[in-house]
Amino acid sequence: MDESAVNRIAAGEVIERPASAVKELVENAIDAQATRIVVDIADGGRTLIRVTDDGHGIAADDLPLALSRHATSKTSGEDLLNIHTFGFRGEALPSLGAVGRLTLTSRALGSDGAMELRVSGGRQDPPRPAALRQGTVVELRDLFHATPARLKFLKSERSETMAVTDTLRRLAMAEPAVAFTLRDVSDGGDRVLFRADGAANLIDRLARVLGRDFTDNAMSLDAEREGIRLTGLAALPTYSRGNAVHQYLFVNGRPVRDRMLTGALRGAYADVLAKDRHAVAALFLTCDPTKVDCNVHPAKTEVRFRDAGVVRGLIVSGLRHALAEAGHRSSTTVGTATLGALTPERPAAPVYQMDRPSLGARTAAYTAQMPGLAEASARVEDVVEATPPVQDAPQTAPEGYLGAARAQLHENYILAQTSDGLVLVDQHAAHERLVYERLKAQMRDRGVTAQALLIPEVVEVGAMADRLLSLDLARLGLALEPFGPGTLAVRETPAILGQVSAKALIADIIEELEDDEDADPLSLQSKIDAILSRMSCHGSVRSGRRMSAPEMNALLREMEATPHSGQCNHGRPTYVTLKLADIERLFGRT
Repeated sequence: MDESAVNRIAAGEVIERPASAVKELVENAIDAQATRIVVDIADGGRTLIRVTDDGHGIAADDLPLALSRHATSKTSGEDLLNIHTFGFRGEALPSLGAVGRLTLTSRALGSDGAMELRVSGGRQDPPRPAALRQGTVVELRDLFHATPARLKFLKSERSETMAVTDTLRRLAMAEPAVAFTLRDVSDGGDRVLFRADGAANLIDRLARVLGRDFTDNAMSLDAEREGIRLTGLAALPTYSRGNAVHQYLFVNGRPVRDRMLTGALRGAYADVLAKDRHAVAALFLTCDPTKVDCNVHPAKTEVRFRDAGVVRGLIVSGLRHALAEAGHRSSTTVGTATLGALTPERPAAPVYQMDRPSLGARTAAYTAQMPGLAEASARVEDVVEATPPVQDAPQTAPEGYLGAARAQLHENYILAQTSDGLVLVDQHAAHERLVYERLKAQMRDRGVTAQALLIPEVVEVGAMADRLLSLDLARLGLALEPFGPGTLAVRETPAILGQVSAKALIADIIEELEDDEDADPLSLQSKIDAILSRMSCHGSVRSGRRMSAPEMNALLREMEATPHSGQCNHGRPTYVTLKLADIERLFGRT
């Protein structure tokens, strides 16, 4: 085969779509120590991709060589396991020149002028002088014009534009100090699709790229094990999403998509998220380059670690430690969404409001105006606490950050008052998490205490009988015995669950096991935790049950002392906090 055919074949691995071309060109600009990178695209990148940078440029004598395969490699090839740059294969420019019309214009630092080189379908024109103040401009027109069959596999213009945007967002997160701009210049336009100015630190860059909501509801990570360091931000479970597109992984500053890393992220959140929810995270792994192989695929998005077990363990332990420390937190977006759901009537004109009196003055005034309010209220004698002392509310509520229970709404929600607002608690979701954590603690310490049934309950389970018997559920306080083909006798149930339907409990365990059939194999401990999570639902306070004030306050205090109490076992929030200032704003009092 001639060299042109070889380049077109090689380009099939490196350049899959416009986003691949943008990735290769922007990475070259970063390697050239650029501080500003501007990307222009038209028609989703089909007809135009232009990358402009202010890097150190390419010397005029080296310009023709830049279009030769492997000539621009940043490594001598002696040690491919010690890579410190984005690019190192030297395939991007010749591959782009083989499948499109490429114009390369560059001016090296200290040179007298710029030079321009054009190549189309692998055919190169002689270099010629050009006008450029600094850096490099790579312009690619009519991508895949030399291989028109590839055009049929491209998606819509909108999809390709979104893929280019996502690629640039990932590179922007990897290089916070570099300014990035993406513009759509289709039909002579100049629409900015993405912009991120140079940031002083990673947090500011992530806030710009992923939004301030993410950084406000994320946990900071900084863990190290055997020379591998994990940093970044991971969102609270209540800030989860319905898909995994908001998971960003970086290895030595390189954006990657690795199944082992995403599996570790999923495993770390398995205890606090439902199976159909996905965490939002930006994780950065830093290690000695010799411990990771980034030469697995020409696209360089896959990596292989020398000791994958250490990396996976670091991610899981680092995230779980952060989750335990932030276990009481609930996403601020929950309260924001609650306020957004309320639709107060807006006054036509600003309403004059007197200065807000102190808590003591308000309490005295209410007592004088309606002395018989407490006695006249029906069905609240068990849920209304005594009036607090006549004094201004302190900055920190003495009862705890969840406040004191004031009422139960619809036999399902606990309304608590704090020093600066109110808290609404889902009693079932909260108690489900508390029971689950108790079960796990019992399991770790001495095994789950069982209670014997006076009359064993017979449950038909069909083909799952042998699998249930093989799990040694007695450790979980559930004693099973074979009772004929496809039938089991339940002789003991976990004591912490109280009176529970053995049939319903077994049905939930079977459902949990069936859910894992198509997933990656879970460890024994993960399976046990998943079963405990199912079991905890049966021992929780049910919706529709009236609770007394001492019961509600006891629940609130236990929530404050229990890890992960900010969300239930399925990742849903257990409570919503509303600040007094926000409530007053609803009534136009500000």
